[in-house]
Amino acid sequence: MGGAEMSSLYKKCRTYNKGFYTATQEKRNDLPWSRSKMLDGHLLLGWLSFTVIVYLFNLPGPTTAYFGLTGNEPLSILPLSSQPEENVGRAHYKLCDRLKLEKKQRRMCRRDPGVAETLMEAISMSALECQYQFRFERWNCSLEGRYRANILKRGFKETAFLYAVSSAGLTHAMAKACSAGRMERCTCDEAPDLENRKAWQWGGCGDNLKYSNKFVKDFLGKRSNKDLRARVDMHNTNVGMKVIKAGVETTCKCHGVSGSCTVQTCWRQLSPFHEIGKQLKQRYETSLKVGSSTNEATGEGEISQARAQQQQPPPGPSNDPIPRTMDLLHIEDSPSFCRPSKYSPGTSARKCYKDKNCDAICCGRGHNTQSRVVTRPCQCQVRWCCYVECKQCTQREEVYTCKG
Repeated sequence: MGGAEMSSLYKKCRTYNKGFYTATQEKRNDLPWSRSKMLDGHLLLGWLSFTVIVYLFNLPGPTTAYFGLTGNEPLSILPLSSQPEENVGRAHYKLCDRLKLEKKQRRMCRRDPGVAETLMEAISMSALECQYQFRFERWNCSLEGRYRANILKRGFKETAFLYAVSSAGLTHAMAKACSAGRMERCTCDEAPDLENRKAWQWGGCGDNLKYSNKFVKDFLGKRSNKDLRARVDMHNTNVGMKVIKAGVETTCKCHGVSGSCTVQTCWRQLSPFHEIGKQLKQRYETSLKVGSSTNEATGEGEISQARAQQQQPPPGPSNDPIPRTMDLLHIEDSPSFCRPSKYSPGTSARKCYKDKNCDAICCGRGHNTQSRVVTRPCQCQVRWCCYVECKQCTQREEVYTCKG
């Protein structure tokens, strides 16, 4: 709410309360001094409460819906509780309600029983992949409690990765759910654009990326194009979806006498999500820092690329302020993550690997070496029928942890 609006509101409320104040003033003249001051305090408290309520109602709402590692959803699988037989058909409603979704997202979650399970799978898959890709880094994708929320408030490289891996996880999980038959509104991909269709007979069950992309775009909604942070978040979200699309592969199976392969049955499959996470991690490493500049012709903010000299734009006019790149974008430099902060627990006592990453993770503080004895299964053999028999081997190993 602007200053002029607050001033106007104050004048209206003051005029409205003027008669009440005059009427009560005469009564207060007959009260003791202490009770008169108490009444003044109550009036002041009432005015302040009214002002705060009006201000909160006029705050701008969120420009978009978020999900996954960029939202408020829990990061662990929430199993469905046992339901009475007559309520089994709506068992997914409770899981949709336990997810902290926007109104539109909750409606989309409820309309198909398979969506709730797919959403939870996407959250879990994204979180595990993030932690796997950053297991050797100072920031090891610490998502507990306040760390994730504080990182999402900033425009770090890590924030960009969270947006990309979240959209990629949701796209991947939804496409797989369609081909697995867990959804009512989608089935296998029909792939009408396969090459050499005369030699191929379409068959199998492909991952339905077309439906998945449409669902994810509708589920996440549109973001405002006037805010720098919103446009960067949308770009990073789209990068995650594009990496999924670029990883689609065609798998074929031959049919014919003695493997002559006179007829092929082909279907399209998504790359394993570990491969998707690896590619997103590479884009994290080459993330571009962008800033905001003002277009003198339109007066609107645009994104300027900090490394524009390294990438020549394609010839011809372009009104798109977002750099046309598959790299991730970030707005500000990341902290070191060496010491405990509101963004991470730091690297003290973190396990590292000598001669590989101890110097980098421990931030020059050195590391401790601890020797321990471990027992592991070894010399395993398959016995008839049907079990595996192993010996227990004991060995000594050294564990390295960062000093505080």
